[in-house]
Amino acid sequence: MAPTGSLLLFRNLRLLDPRFDEARGGYEVLVEGDRIREVSDGPIKADGAAAIDCDGRVLMPGLIDSHVHCMHSEVYMRRMEDVPLTLATARCAVRLKSMLDRGFTTVRDTGGTDWGVKTALEQGLIVGPRLFIAGRSIGPTGGHSDGRGRTNQGYPCYCCNAFANLREMVDGEEDLRRVVREQMRQGADHVKIMVSGGVASPFDPLDSLQFSVGEIQTAVEEAEAFGRYVCAHAYGAEAIERAVANGVRTIEHGNLIDDSRAELMAREGAYLVANLVAYVAMKERAAEYGMPAEMLEKNDMVLEGGYRSLEICKRAGVKVAYGSDLLGALLDDQSREFSIRTEVVSPLEVIRSATLIGAEVVRRPGKLGVVEPGAWADLIVVDDDPLQDITLLEGQGRHLAAIMKDGSFHKNRLH
Repeated sequence: MAPTGSLLLFRNLRLLDPRFDEARGGYEVLVEGDRIREVSDGPIKADGAAAIDCDGRVLMPGLIDSHVHCMHSEVYMRRMEDVPLTLATARCAVRLKSMLDRGFTTVRDTGGTDWGVKTALEQGLIVGPRLFIAGRSIGPTGGHSDGRGRTNQGYPCYCCNAFANLREMVDGEEDLRRVVREQMRQGADHVKIMVSGGVASPFDPLDSLQFSVGEIQTAVEEAEAFGRYVCAHAYGAEAIERAVANGVRTIEHGNLIDDSRAELMAREGAYLVANLVAYVAMKERAAEYGMPAEMLEKNDMVLEGGYRSLEICKRAGVKVAYGSDLLGALLDDQSREFSIRTEVVSPLEVIRSATLIGAEVVRRPGKLGVVEPGAWADLIVVDDDPLQDITLLEGQGRHLAAIMKDGSFHKNRLH
């Protein structure tokens, strides 16, 4: 965080506030401490400010990835059984720094990362984005949170291996009520539940329905009573309907959605967090990291549907946030979601999904995802206009001349 009262004046830039339709020249942006103090389409007078010459580059809000797994450092998750929590946390720190290196100044972890990692970031002990956490992802026995082999009757404790620590298995409304309350006691910003089958789980069909309606309602009731909300892993249309009709705020993945369920989401104000890059990357490379054939077959089933889901949600008016959901070494592809999505939607729509809509998902509109007075000073400076070439937001951050989080430079090659 920048020292309180310090002034930085960005000059000679094109401003890409995602509420615009284009990058606009002639703007200047004044940062004071960790906030944006002034944005002007003309010169700003600020005595004592250090001037930052952007040399005509594009300044825009820091990027928001609304679906990451910071602690998931293996592509084939069963391999996490052999990883102690100490090693998993060290890997997590490397993963977090790499996200900030790519310009993601905010990420939303959807299962597995706890308050300890979040506190380490806030205290500057490790380097990474602003972090919102779910704690352990929650699912029923035999569902997407249950990655045990068939002969494994359970783990003796959470500390025995990193795999056991990432998720929680629970059955029944009263036990679920206790578990949801515990995640919130542990500092969760949102609660993650599984309501359908998944790719990276061994025994549940994709179209399986997980958690009863009563269990879903219980999770939502407890989260909302605590001032939090529920996000739900869901692929199939029926699972999406069961979740959204019972108060779930965000649907993660949603690849097999149909028109009527998209219209339901739009009516209820629910968000879709899409992550097509995960399925592309798994199809290309997951086998070499040990992911078995049965999981890759399920991946093929949802890959094509992912593109179609974007078209369906656009027609219905559903707000779609940017997600990546990349496990292990596949995280290198985090920024590829930009160019993958532009096969279906415009570059501006993808950028809005990673700024404006992401800010709404984490419930920080006006503070994140915009360049306006009072917003947090999370900014990136891009070598040229990503609306004209979306791949400028890819390449492991090589096209980013500056990355600022909380008013402090993580990277700066400007004068």
